[in-house]
Amino acid sequence: MAIFVQTLTTGPFQENGFLVGRSPDGPCVLIDPGDEVERWVSLINELGAEPVMILNTHGHLDHIGAVPELRRRYEIPFAIHPGDAFLLQNVNDHARMFGLDGYEDPEVDRDLVAGEPVEAAGITFDVIHTPGHSPGHVTFRPRGEQCVFSGDCLFMGSIGRSDLPGGDPATLRKTLHDIFLDFPDETVVYCGHGPDTTIARERETNPFLTGGFPW
Repeated sequence: MAIFVQTLTTGPFQENGFLVGRSPDGPCVLIDPGDEVERWVSLINELGAEPVMILNTHGHLDHIGAVPELRRRYEIPFAIHPGDAFLLQNVNDHARMFGLDGYEDPEVDRDLVAGEPVEAAGITFDVIHTPGHSPGHVTFRPRGEQCVFSGDCLFMGSIGRSDLPGGDPATLRKTLHDIFLDFPDETVVYCGHGPDTTIARERETNPFLTGGFPW
């Protein structure tokens, strides 16, 4: 049975978070719940879903803003790669650089390890280390499904920034060419910002993958 994926776009950065499960009204995982807690709660209630875990691709504030309250409210664990632990400290200080306020540092319950799958909501998520946008960035690939949750590595027609703390353009380029271009063409990419895409589309049209952009 194919997985159910519901996208929720929140916050001033219009970040995409995802509710993922085997059915809309059963156990689910929240991936990158970035902001607007009450909209997440409304979606969960509307679907009749049961959150069991929060998984994050990385630790930038636009991806973790709703994590602390959702973790408390549903009493569920939060998992992220330890390479991004430094991004979870003094989050509100970072937010103020963008004129924002009211953020809270998340507490981590589980460290994600590349190559060690996570089983939650009846789904096995492969954890793939995809650094470059941030040191601990990971991509989630549900086993048996032709999709990935790419966070801020790959967007439709573009890629994530590599000029933020911990970012590195050479590392991101290697991630894109060595990992993302190795996924099958039919793979659906659920991006951290903007619309969904496919590997085939990006392989053919994305200037960062076709050689059109001078790295």
